Amino acid sequence: MSTEGAALGVRLRERDLTAAPATLNLLESTTPADREQSAALLREVSPGALGGEAPGHVIGITGPPGAGKSTLLSALLHAWREQGRTVAMLAVDPSSRRSGGALLGDRARIDFDAADRGVLIRSTAAGERLGGLAWPTRAAAHALAAAFDVVVIETVGVGQAETEIVDVADTVVVVVQPGGGDALQFLKSGIMEIPDVLVVTKADLGQLATRTRRDLSAALRSLGSRSTPVLAVASLPPPQGVEELIAALEEHRTGTDLAGRRLRARRASALADYTHEHGDRGLRALGGRHAAGALLAEQDPGLDVPALVAALEQGADRSS
Repeated sequence: MSTEGAALGVRLRERDLTAAPATLNLLESTTPADREQSAALLREVSPGALGGEAPGHVIGITGPPGAGKSTLLSALLHAWREQGRTVAMLAVDPSSRRSGGALLGDRARIDFDAADRGVLIRSTAAGERLGGLAWPTRAAAHALAAAFDVVVIETVGVGQAETEIVDVADTVVVVVQPGGGDALQFLKSGIMEIPDVLVVTKADLGQLATRTRRDLSAALRSLGSRSTPVLAVASLPPPQGVEELIAALEEHRTGTDLAGRRLRARRASALADYTHEHGDRGLRALGGRHAAGALLAEQDPGLDVPALVAALEQGADRSS
């Protein structure tokens, strides 16, 4: 008998976008019964069930507050919809200490047509995860990629812990504003090591944006990265550079070993979930991080994250 979660997964697999809201509600629930349903849903959109990786392009966008991420997302959303692409955006907000819910409500800051059935925008709470990505957000990105052409995760702020976005997105975009001194800060924090594409916003500021773009390019060269594009974009009408950014995102995805990157992402997410649930003691029961990684490498590459976590738990039981 098909469960609710499995039925939602099948609908996503068939690219039924109307299943997305219920999917997000289920994945955000913490009750034991709903967690079981969530696992059933994720099985239906796993590579094993799909016969390969989900077709959607998962894009992570991060950057310091005030850099213009939401305005940029509005411009990207408009351009993608003009191309006929369906888009899901997960905007990760700081969590309320009282309710655990999202505080800022990024939907209000992204310009979109609420009647457009090809668009889904959802604010999600960061939760307690240091990387700013709670389990429901990462699971939702993988699930929605089965139905939507583009899935965007916008993370809150920027800092060394934000590098967790690398373990979720196919393409990572770091957004900075001109003249903010972000290039030097990124060099100190290690953030310059994570972007696949760098975007300088407010290109209409002219020389200031040009100088920031030049500084970032020099910073990347100093790190030995010669292939990461640095683009200048003006998001406000009339937009500048948005089409070039979309082309750069597509070029990165085309040139990426997508299956390998997503396999590493699923294994990294499984290890993070297991450690979050069982702590250092659970990791020691597996023989340490290296042994846990070796155990994950033995698993079927078509498994989803809950199945990989279960494999780790079984391994810990055998070792104890």
